[in-house]
Amino acid sequence: MGKKKVLDLYRAPFPLYTVKVDATTGLVITAGGGGPSKTGIKNAVHFLDVQMVGKNQYSSSLLHSHDTDTRATINMAVGDGVIAAGQDGTCSLMRFKLCLQKEENATHRDGNTLELSNARRRSGKAGKGNLENRSTTGDESDTRNETVQITVTNIAEVLSDLNPHDPLQKVVRFSPDMNFLLTGGTDGYIRVWEFPSLEKKFDFKAHEKEIEDLDMSTISKQLVTVGRDFVCNVWSDNQLVTSLNWLETTPQIAEKTYRYMACRFGNGEDEKDAIRLYTVQIPHKRDKKPPPCYITKWDGKILLPMLTSPCGTEVISCLAVSDSGRFLGLGTVTGSVAVHIAFSLQKLYYVHESHGIVVTDVVFLPNLMKGQNIKGNNKAAMLSVAVDSRCQVHTVTKERPIPPWLFFCGLIIVGMLLILQYLFPVLL
Repeated sequence: MGKKKVLDLYRAPFPLYTVKVDATTGLVITAGGGGPSKTGIKNAVHFLDVQMVGKNQYSSSLLHSHDTDTRATINMAVGDGVIAAGQDGTCSLMRFKLCLQKEENATHRDGNTLELSNARRRSGKAGKGNLENRSTTGDESDTRNETVQITVTNIAEVLSDLNPHDPLQKVVRFSPDMNFLLTGGTDGYIRVWEFPSLEKKFDFKAHEKEIEDLDMSTISKQLVTVGRDFVCNVWSDNQLVTSLNWLETTPQIAEKTYRYMACRFGNGEDEKDAIRLYTVQIPHKRDKKPPPCYITKWDGKILLPMLTSPCGTEVISCLAVSDSGRFLGLGTVTGSVAVHIAFSLQKLYYVHESHGIVVTDVVFLPNLMKGQNIKGNNKAAMLSVAVDSRCQVHTVTKERPIPPWLFFCGLIIVGMLLILQYLFPVLL
């Protein structure tokens, strides 16, 4: 299972740090860059068209590249046609729009609005060479009459981290109702803006050290934050409600040997109106014999731990929950990718060092993109990106049902054994 080879869905000309899916437009949006260094590595946001071209195969086309000048996008949130991009100590907001044009080549405009020409290509085979050529060469020999035009406009920018030494926004989220923009950075502060007015609502010290992650419940609107100070806090507005304690499920582990790394809310598997919170705990210090990391599942309403399970000795770098709430996706600092069953936390899929370097983000494809099934017959499909500039797709296939003829053959064999046992009890 760990030796499985995953083909690249897309390769960017710069390190990739984040990937998101906009189900409404069907776009896969990924971003990164080389930062302010003068190495010639650009900084950009790439818009991809991902299509299923085989039973378990996907292809991608680069539709548009939006240059972000000297700032790499480290983290990102997407909703209602808006991208909130974490770039150094700021959060840049960009509005994107997709439309079709019945012409062979669209026109490029100067300024903040950029467009794509000749973008949508016919689906082909999903072989590695074909994917890379389609994604990076910009070959215009095989196009439809309708072309995709994407416009990207910079609309606002807010200061999201005020660390005087090295400001860096670590995480950004839109609230589930899109009424708020939430950020966390290295200064330990959570900042909340009303959206789309961007009037600051809250600015409060949530952790003594930098923020690692945050997420907001879809039901109670409670905010959960994770810091490098070993603490996972629950907030109502800017008021502390409680601090979670995952060690209640593992009393044998000493305090401050692990720290929280990530948190995500998700639907309660097949339970109606249920909600779950998942947290990942990683060792605070690494030993020669590395200890395991852990996933904890919490009741998302009363915030009590339900189950904790080890998830391997590779340090977890990112976490995602599928839209259905049935699957958890993990990336590691060594480049491995895994999918776990949310109900039992059991590992379902694993590729050892699929990227070979730190996985920076993972995201599940939704059940529907632009109203179409993008998962095919797969249980789940997940994208991963890494510093190696690669974007990969990982599919969890459904088990093949037992063929009727094999089932009846089994019944016949069992029946014959029972008859023989009845007729010749001594021999059997």
